[in-house]
Amino acid sequence: MNGLGPLLPELIGGSADLAGSNYTIWDQSKAISAADAEGNYIYFGVREFAMAAISNGIALYGGFKPYAGTFLVFTDYMRNAMRMSALMKQPVIYVLTHDSIGLGEDGPTHQPVEHVTSLRIIPNMSLWRPCDSLESLLAWTIACEKTDQPSSLVFSRQGLPHQSRNTEQINNIRKGGYILKDCEGVPQLILIASGSEVELAMQASAKLEQDGTRVRVVSMPSTDHFDAQSADYRESVLPAVVDKRIAIEAGVPDYWYKYVGVNGAVIGMSEFGESAPADVLFEHFGFTVDNVLTVADSLIAANAK
Repeated sequence: MNGLGPLLPELIGGSADLAGSNYTIWDQSKAISAADAEGNYIYFGVREFAMAAISNGIALYGGFKPYAGTFLVFTDYMRNAMRMSALMKQPVIYVLTHDSIGLGEDGPTHQPVEHVTSLRIIPNMSLWRPCDSLESLLAWTIACEKTDQPSSLVFSRQGLPHQSRNTEQINNIRKGGYILKDCEGVPQLILIASGSEVELAMQASAKLEQDGTRVRVVSMPSTDHFDAQSADYRESVLPAVVDKRIAIEAGVPDYWYKYVGVNGAVIGMSEFGESAPADVLFEHFGFTVDNVLTVADSLIAANAK
């Protein structure tokens, strides 16, 4: 969040005993304590629900923009307070890290599988799962601008590569879903992804293009922002004429069927994770270029029949 302080001097943050892990501390953070109440950062300890509830109270009091950080999996403990943020239209920012099986050796107890979807379906909750630093910056900026809606900013543990974009693509990040890579003519296949799986979609598209398949890659960091766009814009990104679509996200697949339709496929998690290094887990659960190619071949073959 470096750079946001000058933009919003009233920003006040806190974390549930994980400040060092989820990077909610920045160079102008100063802890609030019994001896010194003049700071701007609260160490809540292992109290996720209290953190979210107190953040609601700070937002209701006014004059501050509260943000609260923890691992995504621990939203289980704070969901009712997060739901109240949405119900009361309070612009609390939730910084939720370690967002998938990319967490690695901590195992399935700490690997969120269903959590992104569970937050997406809360009415009036905005959720962003960025694929790189630029999408992250835009997600933070948009969350800071909100006045009547909470935001869940969902980040990976592992570093993610920068994606190249032109000015139009950068502007379209705000729309929640946009064409990150396109082809000549009407695409035969659309790959849709969020977060860490966007790079996988980009790698798979390069291989598919080598085999002569016309592929479009759509990065969709925020489904709620995409759904709020005009029908014309949504059609320009996901044209109805292209019904061969694959969504890729390291979480439960159910939510993505609204975008891929009955003729599409979702590469997701239909079970809990395992304890292993992130790269081993991604391969084990099918988040590989080879598996995307296999699924793509099967969709295109079905279309040819």
